Amino acid sequence: MLKKKIGFVGGGNMAKAIIGGLVKSGQVAPSNIWVFDRKAEANEALTREYGIHAAESAEALARGVDILFGAVKPNVILKVLKDLANQLKKEALVVSIATGVTLDSLATALGYDRKIVRVMPNTPALVNEGMTSVTPNALVEQPEIDDVVTIFKSFGKAAVVSEYLIHSVVGVSGSAPAYVFMFIEAMADAAVLGGMPRALAYQFAAQAVKGSAQMVLETGKHPGELKDMVCSPGGTTIEAVKVLEEKGFRAAVIEAMQQCMAKSEALSKK
Repeated sequence: MLKKKIGFVGGGNMAKAIIGGLVKSGQVAPSNIWVFDRKAEANEALTREYGIHAAESAEALARGVDILFGAVKPNVILKVLKDLANQLKKEALVVSIATGVTLDSLATALGYDRKIVRVMPNTPALVNEGMTSVTPNALVEQPEIDDVVTIFKSFGKAAVVSEYLIHSVVGVSGSAPAYVFMFIEAMADAAVLGGMPRALAYQFAAQAVKGSAQMVLETGKHPGELKDMVCSPGGTTIEAVKVLEEKGFRAAVIEAMQQCMAKSEALSKK
């Protein structure tokens, strides 16, 4: 169990996912978690659901915690952190979940002597199946990196990633749930075309995707090998695979992700 005091500036969906993961996993005691959101109802809801503390102000929260999570929108996070910089303990660790905000930009707001970690969770964190990249600056020590990874593993999986790979993270993880949802919807549409009721079609399609992903994670086998295991000679599956190849399925996914990564890079330079 982490003994450090943890604070969240911002109480939206991602903050809720992180807090919920920490409390449910037992990684951090609710008594060691504080939150401050400008919406009083958000603070009340989080304290009621998880038994954590609501801080009286962002400044008061910043003064008391060892790890501060910046969980506000990307367009305001730099101002919020700059206003709190002088309130933080000297050794406090600042963790930003703001998409597109670089370590250098965060250091400009907080000071270049600050320990800063940039993280990028994805929306499945809301159902305890998140994938999070963890990118520390040079001042963060290994035990602190381990603490952050542990926090994000409480509601999914997490890995340390160099900042130059952030745009790849956006493509393969941050934005990826949208592609998967489209795939599930398309498969369900086909099942409905075949006569299956809509709700049942979504259940079958979603579980097929979930189970297939779990096989990749647990078996350690190459996805191509797992695909081959399903494709019987002259069977139904290889017929479907043939059509997907003819329609450029893989090429479409690769091109879509390349465009996604290019857009991420362009946005980070604004």
